[in-house]
Amino acid sequence: MVLLWLTLWAQISIQAPYVQTPPEVVSEMLKLAGVRKDDLVYDLGCGEGRIVIAAAREFGARGVCVELNPVRIREARERARRAGAAGRIEFLQQDLFDTDIRKATVVTLYLLPEVNLELRPKLLRELKPGTRIVSNSFDMGDWQPHKVVSIGSGKIYYWVIPAKQ
Repeated sequence: MVLLWLTLWAQISIQAPYVQTPPEVVSEMLKLAGVRKDDLVYDLGCGEGRIVIAAAREFGARGVCVELNPVRIREARERARRAGAAGRIEFLQQDLFDTDIRKATVVTLYLLPEVNLELRPKLLRELKPGTRIVSNSFDMGDWQPHKVVSIGSGKIYYWVIPAKQ
């Protein structure tokens, strides 16, 4: 009962449900972001960690899973261990708005539109110019993506942090 309550509390606190990203979308997100071995991939709201695990396993990248829900973080750790990628991934059970993202070279998202919009100022303020951002399904309002890729019935949005003015 306590785990059920914690799961619901974590989802309600950021007003985003837990929805798994299909493997073909994970692959396309990482390809669109141009993930390489020297990247540090942050997945904000990582769920069970599949995006960061794929980045580590398939591209040799390092990753950071950020997730408020303790059940999902435990699942992510276990999945990374089974995939042989745990040594390349850091797991942070915390609010994505409180997370220091300055070291990221790639940020992945599968959040609701209103969460993306609330997160946008933090991304623009904290990320270095050239950092790539990919979002499954949802854009960021009037911030025009550099590219949009259709996959199945959905879309993936891609931005690059601009040079500081």
